[in-house]
Amino acid sequence: MEDVLRLLTEYGDYLIGTKGRSKNTIRVYMDDLRSFIQFLCRENLCLRDIGRSELRLYLSWLATTAGYKKTGYARVSVSRKFVVLRSFYEFLVSRGIVSDNPVSHGRRFRMKTEKHLPIFMSYEEIARLLNAPDTSTVLGLRDSAILEILYSSGIRLAELAGLNVNHVSIKSKEIRVYGKGSKERIVLIGEAAIKALNNYLLYGRSELEQAFESALFLNRYGTRLSRRSFEKLVRHYSIKASIRPGVHTHTLRHTFATHMLEGGADLRIVQQLLGHNSPATTQIYTHVTQTQAKAIYMKAHPRANNEARLTKQK
Repeated sequence: MEDVLRLLTEYGDYLIGTKGRSKNTIRVYMDDLRSFIQFLCRENLCLRDIGRSELRLYLSWLATTAGYKKTGYARVSVSRKFVVLRSFYEFLVSRGIVSDNPVSHGRRFRMKTEKHLPIFMSYEEIARLLNAPDTSTVLGLRDSAILEILYSSGIRLAELAGLNVNHVSIKSKEIRVYGKGSKERIVLIGEAAIKALNNYLLYGRSELEQAFESALFLNRYGTRLSRRSFEKLVRHYSIKASIRPGVHTHTLRHTFATHMLEGGADLRIVQQLLGHNSPATTQIYTHVTQTQAKAIYMKAHPRANNEARLTKQK
């Protein structure tokens, strides 16, 4: 097992030095490989023992009972773990640790992923959420700025957590963010977010900062706010605003994209602002708006369904 742990460390160095992967990507890869190492220990296998039958067993284990996840992983997670495993074995082949890559014929082990429409908030719900922080307090000023930026720009949690003060331009209403693969892009923020951010910088952040700190959003100890803290913060205010369960930072990203398209924004502009490499990724939000339009039509049009027709006849 010590050799496996050493190889994982070398693989992480390889991803950074040769492939140029970000720290966040490395963390995800290592989390996915941890499941595989757990499986090896459970079955008393080593890296060279893995073939088609073992991969099928691993697939079954992931999909049903994988360690502490008694109900198994979702299909999209299983597919991602196999992609990471294929990359890991490519590394092992290049180092001469194994002779061939057992996951090279990945289509034999690929699961069809279920397509879920993203969950987003209504205009009334997002208004309640944004009004939830108590802006008469230092932390309330900070939290208001966080929620406004999430909704105004649609940035990811990792991008938000990585923001520094010098990434923000109040004058041009722009924020420089570093997305997946450390790709830099410029996102825009509106007047409401600018006002909330300006209030935080003038009256909130200066109260929190203990020493020189480059981070934009600080915790009560004057250091960078962690990702977990951002997640807890959004969850706290969604409960306070009496919004349905399951609201998280990514819900605001979904809400941003959906409301932009509903407002008439071009799909490619939304794609650019979200930092999607392909328009196909952004395309799912058009399905959301179409679904929403159909629901509104069925409810509003007097001749849309039998119940409405009968009601009108009476």
